[in-house]
Amino acid sequence: MKQHTSADTFDGLKGTVVTIGTFDGVHLGHRKIIDRLLASAQSNDLESVVLTFFPHPRMVLQKDTGIKLINSIDERIALLEASGLDHLIIHPFTKAFSRLTAEEFVKDILVDQLKARKVIIGYDHRFGRNRNANIEDLKAFGTQYDFEVEEISKQDVDDVAVSSTKIRKALNEGDLTKANEYLGYPFMLNGIVSRGKGLGKKFNYPTANLKIEETYKLIPAKGVYVARASINSKEVYGMMSIGTNPTVGGSDLTIETFFFDFEADLYDQHLQIELLTRIRDEKKFNSVDELIAAMQADERFSRDFIQKLDA
Repeated sequence: MKQHTSADTFDGLKGTVVTIGTFDGVHLGHRKIIDRLLASAQSNDLESVVLTFFPHPRMVLQKDTGIKLINSIDERIALLEASGLDHLIIHPFTKAFSRLTAEEFVKDILVDQLKARKVIIGYDHRFGRNRNANIEDLKAFGTQYDFEVEEISKQDVDDVAVSSTKIRKALNEGDLTKANEYLGYPFMLNGIVSRGKGLGKKFNYPTANLKIEETYKLIPAKGVYVARASINSKEVYGMMSIGTNPTVGGSDLTIETFFFDFEADLYDQHLQIELLTRIRDEKKFNSVDELIAAMQADERFSRDFIQKLDA
């Protein structure tokens, strides 16, 4: 897959099949569109192109929205690359870009830059200044500029019944099972292991404290999760706590993972940690002894869950 930092740098040698969207989560619904894109490109001897945007349009146009995204941009790139695309264009979304008229977007970007011969798009897609153009307008432009428009029908969308909004809601509510089912893969957190307060070590549960740089990245509901990571090419399981450590008077949100049967200096390493299932809510215990007993119960649950995965 070739990655392009804007539509202006696209250098495909032949015509393309294009789909457009933010693709946050790269979930099952998105993959249905991408599969259709790949099949169409192959059958027509064209190149497959996903045109996506960063920052998310709502971050630019509604700066107080506080939207949190399922994927960091690097996670989104990795997921899209794994799908087998020819080209991924991450076009900078700016206020100036948002002011392009529908025809300017079609002619300047889709036709002149991307050499689109076909555009595959959802029935409810809107584009151009103030999002005032719809799929019927796109079909009219297709006739004018000689490209085909393939519409993903409402029925096709409803059949998948997956959306980024639904996944964000599930994660915020702690319904990791539903979120992972909709995603088609375990929700992940990426960050650098930093030094914490060392409290876990005192309780015989030394943890890797994950610092996530991307402030827009969605952090799931507070609680304890079964987790998995690949560390030095080895698959390692553990349990992750997301919360403020209320039992010991904490206030800042931390993401801490205790890895089972594993010892290594992880400080300053980048880790990608997958969340497999949620064990329980965060709770303030009456004593440290109660907290340790709960952690021991969490470990038993986690090891039992992991054993069943391997069965």
